[in-house]
Amino acid sequence: VLDSQYGMYVWPCAVVLAQYLWAHRRSLPGKRVLEIGAGVSLPGVVAARCGAQVILSDSEELPHCRQSCRSSCLMNRLPHVPVLGLTWGRVSPELLSLAPTDIILGSDVFFDPKDFEDILTTIYFLLEKNPHAEFWTTYQVRSADWSIEALLHKWNLKSTHVPLHSFGADKEHLASSSMPGRHTIEMMIISLAQSEGT
Repeated sequence: VLDSQYGMYVWPCAVVLAQYLWAHRRSLPGKRVLEIGAGVSLPGVVAARCGAQVILSDSEELPHCRQSCRSSCLMNRLPHVPVLGLTWGRVSPELLSLAPTDIILGSDVFFDPKDFEDILTTIYFLLEKNPHAEFWTTYQVRSADWSIEALLHKWNLKSTHVPLHSFGADKEHLASSSMPGRHTIEMMIISLAQSEGT
């Protein structure tokens, strides 16, 4: 599981998002949860173990990541959790036929700025289909130069910052990494912005 290949490693963002799910575990039973860019699937596995109905997904072009999702489920005695190929920014039969969703999870999906709009396009599509759903996401601050604010506005989405101390994730052992450099993790919840007059 600790293969350093991207998508095959438990990144610090996944640990922080899993901590948020654990802190909200009493609200998870019966919730319908979709994890995008799941890779090793730590947040999705935690949600499923807490009683949520989980679907895991990763790119159609990354079968090894989807296999990692399946392996994580088997290791955690969750053999019936579905794993789908969903590619950000692409409308596919799998995306169109997704069951209703309450919570979308994404840990460290905001990694490469060239993917940001594809991710938010997919999130917007899912939130339009599920207007009361929320996208719970953690990300690592890698550059002061990137921001998704303009894209959130473009896609009529809003974000709410979630302080790590509010769910006990501000401890160094939770968000630390053996990789060099500083690892500042942030969390936000993205939802549909209110339309004018509603």
